[in-house]
Amino acid sequence: MKPGFYTIMAAQFFSSLADNALLIASIALLIELDAPKEVTPLLKFFFTVSYVALAAFVGAFADSRPKGTVMFLTNTIKIAGCMLLLFSEFVAMPGTEDYYIVLIAYGLVGLGAAAYSPAKYGILTELLPAEQLVIANGWIEGLTVSSIILGTVVGGLLINPRVSEVLLSMDFVPFDTGIDSAPEAAMLVIALFYVIAAVFNLFIPDTGARYAKQSTNPVRLVTDFVHCFKTLWKDKIGQISLAVTTLFWGAGATLQFIVLKWAEVQLGLPLDKGAILQGVVAVGIAVGAIVAARFVPLKKSMQVLPFGVAMGFVVMLMVFVKSAWFAYPLCILVGAMAGYFVVPMNALLQHRGHVLLSAGHSIAVQNFNENLNILIMLTLYALMIRADFSINTVIVLFGLFVSGTMALVMAWNRGNHRRQNLDHLIGEAKH
Repeated sequence: MKPGFYTIMAAQFFSSLADNALLIASIALLIELDAPKEVTPLLKFFFTVSYVALAAFVGAFADSRPKGTVMFLTNTIKIAGCMLLLFSEFVAMPGTEDYYIVLIAYGLVGLGAAAYSPAKYGILTELLPAEQLVIANGWIEGLTVSSIILGTVVGGLLINPRVSEVLLSMDFVPFDTGIDSAPEAAMLVIALFYVIAAVFNLFIPDTGARYAKQSTNPVRLVTDFVHCFKTLWKDKIGQISLAVTTLFWGAGATLQFIVLKWAEVQLGLPLDKGAILQGVVAVGIAVGAIVAARFVPLKKSMQVLPFGVAMGFVVMLMVFVKSAWFAYPLCILVGAMAGYFVVPMNALLQHRGHVLLSAGHSIAVQNFNENLNILIMLTLYALMIRADFSINTVIVLFGLFVSGTMALVMAWNRGNHRRQNLDHLIGEAKH
């Protein structure tokens, strides 16, 4: 791998670590504010909405200048969102619930992440040849998942009463900041991780890739995005890989909250311990990602689809688990199956997107689809929680949805191959 790849990895690690630690701290802040239980999954909703709303624009922005510069600027937006969360009690408007500011501030972090993502993934296709993309994605996904693990664990540790007591007793500055709770102390530490990521962003090399001058006309940008959207969905390979990654990220975001609720209700674990269990799922994803990077070449990516069907059934085993001793291996297994089937699909989609479109635009289309599904699935989850569905009912419905949808994708892929073969035979007959 080229040296610049490792700088990208370091920047991604610290930025992602901060994102995931911040989610746990934000959940703790909502609990402290006594927010309604259905508000918690809306954190991820607000974080994700920018990916969908700005999809037509962030790809052009990512392709308008060197990717390292884009990553630095957008990471700065994340820092601003973290600061707004930290001082949310000072900016709350009279007559409004305090948790609204928490949602808006976390949404600002999501805005930075949405603009960061096309540059983060797009630079891989600029820096590396196609045959290294599965390996690179395995490393990036493995490192990202490692940051998720560490981020959720760090977030859980920072809101632990004993740790937060130590943090609050430390004088970071010579004046009163008004920081007097565990979530606020946690956010101050998390802001430092964003700063470290920003420093690494400054050292990401310019790959020399340059694209046509990007339009600033909103109508033109939306028109171009719609064209890119249609191009990827019409491509026989692109549509399958896009469908799989869309399902995976929607399911993965929902599973984050399902695991936390399951840990609380089924295993009797508080938030800081549930966050560690959530990190265990990420351990499995890292293992699956590394195995896929080692053993699944790009041309055999479609062979991993059955693991998506199996994962849905394995998730449903969670309803029978009452002890953390059984919960840990089950979470690792679920994560490993997810990592094994999504990494080759992600690499395949990036390759097709780079061939058919530009790096930034293809990633923007991918983000739009994946995050639209996150919004839909989180909304459904929030509605089920509001309607007092038991967590076991939610788990069974979730597992059936994942397995059923992946089975449909496999049938779709087989149909594509049959039509392709038929077209080939018809073409031969004409000659």
